[in-house]
Amino acid sequence: MVAVAQTEERLAPAEASQLSVTWRRFRKHRLGVIGLVTLIILVMSVIVIPMFSPYEYDEIDPLALIPDPALQTDSAFKPAMWSPPTGGPVHILGTDTVGRDNFTRLFFGGRISLLVGLLSTLLVVIIGTLVGAISGFYGAWIDTILMRIVDLMLALPLLPVLLVMSKLLDSSGVMTGIFGKTNGTVATIILVLTIFGWLGISRLVRGSILSLRSLDFIEATRALGSNNRRIILRHLMPNSFAPIIVAATLAVGDFIITESFLSFLGLGIQDPTPSWGNLLQSAQEYSAFITDLNPLKEIRGYLILFPGFLILLTVLSINFMGDAIRDALDPRLKM
Repeated sequence: MVAVAQTEERLAPAEASQLSVTWRRFRKHRLGVIGLVTLIILVMSVIVIPMFSPYEYDEIDPLALIPDPALQTDSAFKPAMWSPPTGGPVHILGTDTVGRDNFTRLFFGGRISLLVGLLSTLLVVIIGTLVGAISGFYGAWIDTILMRIVDLMLALPLLPVLLVMSKLLDSSGVMTGIFGKTNGTVATIILVLTIFGWLGISRLVRGSILSLRSLDFIEATRALGSNNRRIILRHLMPNSFAPIIVAATLAVGDFIITESFLSFLGLGIQDPTPSWGNLLQSAQEYSAFITDLNPLKEIRGYLILFPGFLILLTVLSINFMGDAIRDALDPRLKM
């Protein structure tokens, strides 16, 4: 009988890993899969298109500044979809007021916006997870001090504080001195978003740690001689990953919107580095040119739609993915 049982055990199919189970449940969420595919296409586009574009994002085409009475009699530049007089490459979306290709800047700006969202989320998850885990595990005065700091920062009016900090850091030139002129404003926005972005995740992780630290497996681990650091890093934090992952996916979309808003107000990513936010800001002056429903005839008025649509598409895709991941990681849901 023992031999038969051992043989059946060897022949039994291996138990599926948690990752494979989560992926199988994720694939059943149609909106989540659509969001994932859309996000992959967007990421590949912002990486590949600027690489193969005949123009750099900050390259000025002097031929685009030559007035062309046959095409644009009311402007000193030629932003429409035509080649320069010499037969050079086409500006698909025209050029801006200084002769830079709008199509290249649109997708290079996507790189910056996605970079800000992803890097800010990574830093926020690291800081928020560590603070929440320490606060929830040790409790007592450590928990009191950390949570009162979180409460104080959450009580601040977020938007004015972000605007003031962005302006102060940009005016100080500290980040520009460290990262250079091109990357200085990007680093400034990432720092500002990180300082005020970890608060919600820290409270989420703290609540999860509080519910886990008194369970039997933690007591057994402690009885085997594990120190506090090992218990936090090897046992408590891995069991809190599910809510952290969901919060992180939603935070990426929030940070992209916040960066776009700050850049739209002129206190985010600064020219000549493009982002979807400052492209919206620079294109708003063209809204008066929406006089014809045919964008091929007058493209300037429609330039404000492209970065806004890409922001909308990116954030929707990420939010759909976040909902799907939440459902896939929740064992109480049957999928």
